[in-house]
Amino acid sequence: ATRREEVARIRAKFPTKIPASLCFVIVERYHKEKYLPLLDKIKFLVPEELTMTQFITIIRSRMALTATQAFYLLVNNKSLASMSLTMAEVYRDYKDEDGFVYMTYASQEMFGCLLPTAQGKTMECLWK
Repeated sequence: ATRREEVARIRAKFPTKIPASLCFVIVERYHKEKYLPLLDKIKFLVPEELTMTQFITIIRSRMALTATQAFYLLVNNKSLASMSLTMAEVYRDYKDEDGFVYMTYASQEMFGCLLPTAQGKTMECLWK
């Protein structure tokens, strides 16, 4: 089944348990990520009032990261969403036509960008 059908099936199967106020989110590890673990699941039903800060805390917890491990979450492989946004706002702005929001996580550099490490240094660009 396609993901669009999956969203429709879940909403139809649990009309009182899965309200329209939940956001469907897929969180995957960046394909070149070497340090962060894989998540035990990638599909999340997230309350729309949850903030990005709260969602990232949940993801960090599921990966059992320490406070010093850097972690970045990109929406649609290109945007670092503001931590003050609610999931409803992220869902509204970034939802794919299949009904999911796609997020990618990585520890350091992604897509040629310099990102700070937990030690306050920056990584060299690998792709230029």
